[in-house]
Amino acid sequence: MTHRLLPLLVLAALSGLAGMAHAEKADRAKPMNIEADALRHDELKQTSVFSGRVVMTKGTIVLRGARLDVRQDADGYQYGVVTAEAGKRAFFRQKRDTVAGAPDEFIEGESEVIEYDGKADNVRFITRAELRRYRGSVLNDEITGAVIVYNNLTDVFTVDGQKAPASSAAAGDAPTSGGRVRAVLAPKDPPPGTAAPAKAPESPAPALRPSNTLGGGAK
Repeated sequence: MTHRLLPLLVLAALSGLAGMAHAEKADRAKPMNIEADALRHDELKQTSVFSGRVVMTKGTIVLRGARLDVRQDADGYQYGVVTAEAGKRAFFRQKRDTVAGAPDEFIEGESEVIEYDGKADNVRFITRAELRRYRGSVLNDEITGAVIVYNNLTDVFTVDGQKAPASSAAAGDAPTSGGRVRAVLAPKDPPPGTAAPAKAPESPAPALRPSNTLGGGAK
């Protein structure tokens, strides 16, 4: 399933990414725990730079990359920018709230740069972005594009495709495959207890009449 519109607004209700689940809302109030090979902290500016095999956890949120820049505003909201190693992509994962008895759901994403905004409660994936939804260990939905913004509060995904280079557009060339948004969306499961749609009754086969003469009596 492909779309050329830029930007493409993917509503959670349409894509099935929201389903009956929502992002883990409690993660927003959890502390940010970070591991890295090195740290440079500026107390006056309330900024920290972690480098080398960085792993950040915040509730069920997991962020991994080569470098993490963190700052905190006057109201206590935290912001982080994760950068991947050259040629690689940073990683994001978050558990989603599900109804009792339903399989656990997770959102995973990868891109060269991942921005986390604690105040707006959204995650922005920049360059070679990919977002996936898992139910248990089964991949259900997958979206790729140049930039993907995932809003935890509204469960809305905004996906932008990569624009074709100006030289190609001037030459009249067709857009490259990298300039398109791509989505693979699984059908939404019916709510528990919903009966399957009834099949239409089959028409009875026409009755055959016996004939006492070869060829039905034709001469």
